Formats: sequence, structure tokens, C-alpha cells
Amino acid sequence: MKVTDAMTRDIVKVDEGTSVAEASMNMRKKDRGCAIILRQGKPIGIVTERDVTWKVAANGLDPKNVKVAEIMSTPLITIDPDKDLVEAAKIMNQHKIRRLPVVRGEVLHGVLTASGIARHLEGYVDKEVRDILKYIGIPRYYPETGPPEMGLPP
Repeated sequence: MKVTDAMTRDIVKVDEGTSVAEASMNMRKKDRGCAIILRQGKPIGIVTERDVTWKVAANGLDPKNVKVAEIMSTPLITIDPDKDLVEAAKIMNQHKIRRLPVVRGEVLHGVLTASGIARHLEGYVDKEVRDILKYIGIPRYYPETGPPEMGLPP
């Protein structure tokens, strides 16, 4: 299964000069846990709910006076949309992140989340298990007649 199958396309994008307050309002409107920060239309960083809580609110800063560029995580760790979900999960684990921007070249395609991976891999695993059970559930012989090549003893 590919990253493009599980990523969210409806994402929050804001310019690096945007205030944390405005970015947070946009995140709330779209019910998203992060915003991708852009410079001249190209993704350069990410701000998450945790960044807002830990870097702004916990320090008593006014989110209207703090720019997202001041608290964003950069350089941006990304993945190509055609990569495998397992590879994406490994990258997220290695970097201890829960959101992974999906980028090809300098074009932002979406964001992959840990919950998105879980949802899609659950369906994938469920399908694979069902296929295996179908395969092993096919009788190799019928009890009344025995294996076709041997038959039952008289």
C-alpha cells in the first residue's frame, strides 16, 4: 500500500510570516493537528498542536505576536507519495514524529499521519488475513470420499 492511499489531502498551509494564532484558527477550522509552513509557496516546516502548546502557551507567549517560523520544526522530514506505508512508518518511528508531509520535488501533496497509517494498514491486514483464510479454508478433500487421488479405504 502506498503513502498516497493513506495521506490527507485537505491540509492547512500557511506562509512563514503567519501568526501562530491565525495558523491555529486555520487548523481548528479544518480539524487538523498541524500546518505546513511555506516560503514562496514551497514547504519548509511544520507546526503541530504540540508546538503551539509547548512553545507558545506554556511559555506565556501571545500567539498573535509569535510567527509560525519561530516555532516550526525544520528542516522538513518528508516522503514521496509513491513510497510504501511501511517505509513511511519506519521514517516516522526513526524521527519520533506522528505527521509526515508528503512531498515530491518541492510540491506538497498531503500529510500522512500515524492514525492514517493505522487505519489503512488495518484494512490491508484484514484483507490479507481474509485472503489467507479463504485459501486455507478450501477443502483439499471431502471426508466422504477422501483425498481425490487416493480415495478412502474400503
